[in-house]
Amino acid sequence: MKNDIKEIIFTEEMIQKRVAELGAELTKDYEGKSPVLIGILKGCFMFLADLSRKIDLDCEIRFLTASSYGFSSVSSGKVNIDKEIDFDVRDKDVIIVEDILDSGITLTALRALVAKHKPSSLKICTMLDKPERRQLPIVPEYTGFICPNEFVVGYGLDYGEKYRNLPFVASLKPEVYS
Repeated sequence: MKNDIKEIIFTEEMIQKRVAELGAELTKDYEGKSPVLIGILKGCFMFLADLSRKIDLDCEIRFLTASSYGFSSVSSGKVNIDKEIDFDVRDKDVIIVEDILDSGITLTALRALVAKHKPSSLKICTMLDKPERRQLPIVPEYTGFICPNEFVVGYGLDYGEKYRNLPFVASLKPEVYS
């Protein structure tokens, strides 16, 4: 698996430091509130677990499953959301937690889905943002790192359901996903 890595872009130490900073920022911004964190599976699981432990507030943690990639290295352009929201977010402060904001297709669809349920506020927190790849105009309120235009894996991010368990974020050698 590690032979497939081209370059480590964000080390485990860099990630943990930034996650702690994001947790402190969210704690400050949502002081006196109990936000609902909606993690987008599967990629967000490591980020959401670490981030939620750094937020010093009562939080509700929920999940949705959505993807526009499947087993490809590029977005299909079609978002698959596995289920409708089956929990109450009306008049609540909601933070969508995502592993990576790339084309913007998935998060635009998810933001619209959650907004239909009338939360009092709705923001996006993404571990990685790749603005160079954006196809739709969406900007996260909270960002871990700006990511270079590389196909990355690790820290929850996968290629063909592999590499999620790497403690860092790295680019894959092109021959692995070409």
